[in-house]
Amino acid sequence: MAEKSGKISKIRLGRLDQSKLRIDTAEEYDRRLGKLQKDLLHIQQTYWHEKRRAIVVFEGWDAAGKGGAIRRMTEPLDPRGFHVWPISAPSPEEQSKHYLYRFWTRLPAGGTFAIFDRSWYGRVLVERVEKFASKDQWKRAYDEINEFERLLTDDGVRIVKLFLHITPEEQLERFRERMKNPYKRWKLTEEDLRNRAKWDDYVKATEAMFDRTSTPQAPWHVVEANSKWHARLKVLEIVTDTLKKGVNIAPPPVNGNVARIAAEILGVHPGVSEEERTVEG
Repeated sequence: MAEKSGKISKIRLGRLDQSKLRIDTAEEYDRRLGKLQKDLLHIQQTYWHEKRRAIVVFEGWDAAGKGGAIRRMTEPLDPRGFHVWPISAPSPEEQSKHYLYRFWTRLPAGGTFAIFDRSWYGRVLVERVEKFASKDQWKRAYDEINEFERLLTDDGVRIVKLFLHITPEEQLERFRERMKNPYKRWKLTEEDLRNRAKWDDYVKATEAMFDRTSTPQAPWHVVEANSKWHARLKVLEIVTDTLKKGVNIAPPPVNGNVARIAAEILGVHPGVSEEERTVEG
């Protein structure tokens, strides 16, 4: 949610203007993407050294570009420091337990990121609209999810929640593109096509999700995604801004013993400039 004139303005998807969000050139896109990816790598290194934890949640329409945004986000990262969790329908064993169980088991270890391609918000989105959850269950879930996230943030976990929004017209074009491309057809399912008939129901559920679960410690960020280049850059901007807030991402000092041995064996003095060594000599 955003503040306007001292009041909280609600996120309404129909008010988003995507007409002027194109990136002019490939050169501009590549330049901005490279800088953001470098920043994110430095953030990851800091989180690794300081054993910080982060969760990035991706929600959005089918064909909104979640996978492409995740690929650009993870390209520069050390694979030992993150895990991507693609979330689909729960297994029979998971269905027999509380719906948050399978997410508790996927939380990040110290020094790592957990990236969720869809998440626990399925309870108040697809499970609500498709009636996989009863009204009592999905209405109760808002408070359960807020408490779940509060427990995590109180324990020091940084949470970034992103919703990628495209218009129904853009989604239709992307579905057509997938059907024409033999290497993308596998992405299109019967459910994807049928769900278009429930677009208004999903809008209602999504906006209720924003209203009920956008909190000061874990706010929702809506990404206008009709332009894939714009969406990928905005995702990285939001992620880097959120993860580095209040965090010193400068390189950590070199271990004293390592510095001493490096000086003796390699002739390298970490943290000491050539001019300083000349003066010392």
